Amino acid sequence: MESKVSRRLTETVAQEVCDHIYGPRLARDFRAVFGYMTDLNQAHVLMLARCGLISPDAAKALAAGLLRMEEEGPEVVELDPQREDSYFNYEAHLIKLIGTDAGGRMHIARSRNDLTAALDRLRARDLLLDAGQALLQVEEHALDGAFRFRDAVMPGYTHLQPAQPVTYGFYLAGVAQSFERDFGRLSDAWARTNISPLGAGALAGTTFAIDRHAVAATLGFEGLIENTLDAVATRDFGLEILADLSQIAIGWSRVAQDYHVLVSHEFQTIEFPDRVTGTSSIMPQKKNPVVLEHLKGKAGHLLGLYVASATAVKGTHFTNTIDGNREGMRGVWEAGEEALRCLALFDLIIATGRPNAALMKRRVTEDFASATDLADVLVRDADLSFREAHHIVGAVVRAAMDRGLAADGITTEMVDDAARDQLGRPLGLSPALVRVSLDPTASVAARTLPGGPAPEAVARSVEAAQVRLETRRADLAGKRSRLQQAREALKRDMRQLAS
Repeated sequence: MESKVSRRLTETVAQEVCDHIYGPRLARDFRAVFGYMTDLNQAHVLMLARCGLISPDAAKALAAGLLRMEEEGPEVVELDPQREDSYFNYEAHLIKLIGTDAGGRMHIARSRNDLTAALDRLRARDLLLDAGQALLQVEEHALDGAFRFRDAVMPGYTHLQPAQPVTYGFYLAGVAQSFERDFGRLSDAWARTNISPLGAGALAGTTFAIDRHAVAATLGFEGLIENTLDAVATRDFGLEILADLSQIAIGWSRVAQDYHVLVSHEFQTIEFPDRVTGTSSIMPQKKNPVVLEHLKGKAGHLLGLYVASATAVKGTHFTNTIDGNREGMRGVWEAGEEALRCLALFDLIIATGRPNAALMKRRVTEDFASATDLADVLVRDADLSFREAHHIVGAVVRAAMDRGLAADGITTEMVDDAARDQLGRPLGLSPALVRVSLDPTASVAARTLPGGPAPEAVARSVEAAQVRLETRRADLAGKRSRLQQAREALKRDMRQLAS
């Protein structure tokens, strides 16, 4: 038996190749790419007709056949691994509907190479839009929480040790800002993704008088990949998207790690509703942070997908290859699916987490997170260098710990004792000044600088961030609208061509 796709090949594809390459690939990809392939085929036929490269009768038959396939959907196409991939199976079904003469003309002036490159870009731009939308949702909930909890004073940590007083709202505002940058990375990738490789053929273009710009515009692409070799050789946009998704995953994993600590019995400063937690099969008292653990684990998964895809590409020649283009892009789709799932879960976490405000306030009052503020008072009111103030306050904290005192137990006398040891003289600060300097609420309120944790500063930053968010939401909606308008125009033109 001969090959079903080539008379150059005198044997059918080995069963092992069908079982382990073509069959799994068809099962995984055909439904996913059917709609994109339909749009690509329709745009190509429309261009061929307008350029006079196919007859009006062939154009009409092709348009009618493609519209019928679109209406009937991928389920009616009998998939045959002997036909290798999605395109040949799609084409075979079209030929079955309209005949070899008309159906076989669809592939004039193109290759699977530029077709597959375009398929990847159509899928990738939808992924960019969906991921951007998911990020906006997370950011919006983070900003809502930032404003609502801008007065919930808590310890800020460095090295997982109490560092300085902040608020839970301030923390969420920082999370929102980091995801705003992630959205920017996805937006940057759009410009390098939404450009057309069509017309590149296998790698050297075509001698047919095609219109590359027209077919690109029909599909909503915003320009061409000019060099036809680069057009089929390159999937760098896929690696860029994978890197962006990996960065997003690193971000959600770090926040999940924070929450994982804060929900622990030892901290108990954040609480999640029971509906986003799990339990134990043996220990009835357990409330397990399963969503947080899932988010952290999936971040590692996404990083692995990036490494796998980049490794698949790095040893390939600069041309169309299976390992570079097929295997290199496979991780993009898996990462995209996982990222969208995880962003929905992360949004749930951000939206439902609640601070234990009373316990947070007690912790930050009793620990020594306001020690820097006391040192600043010594600089301002006692005219010390900061290093001198640092030594004195460090000695005060050590003395308080040795006596079993919390931060709110520090007195003026303790400061004077430390000053005598360090400077040979007392400082004579008023008790009220020492007390205020160690008050975490006063510490937070004094930090009104742009981006600081004072409630009014957080409110200002949230207001500005919400304005930027709405701008980005409008930009995203505009991109979707332009693509939809292009697609609607394509469908109108195809119906007219078929009539």
